[in-house]
Amino acid sequence: MTSTTAPLPTTAGLEAALRKALAPTALEVIDESTAHAGHAGANAEGRGTHFRVRIASPLFEGKPRVARHRLVYDALQVFIAQGLHAIAIEVL
Repeated sequence: MTSTTAPLPTTAGLEAALRKALAPTALEVIDESTAHAGHAGANAEGRGTHFRVRIASPLFEGKPRVARHRLVYDALQVFIAQGLHAIAIEVL
């Protein structure tokens, strides 16, 4: 049987998208999904729904916090359809 659903987001997938879009000088992506079991947006897989992103990028220079976060969200938009529910962003 072939599944038509998109694969769950992965740490590697988010890292690749952020590297391509934002050329970060520092980047750490952590899948915190298991800590959110039973919460809104969590799935039975225990992965791929809740991530923490720690990032520094020259593209953030001179931009307010909201604009920096928007750049991160924009870079990860494709993952929303794959089940990404929450992103905690720490700009370094």
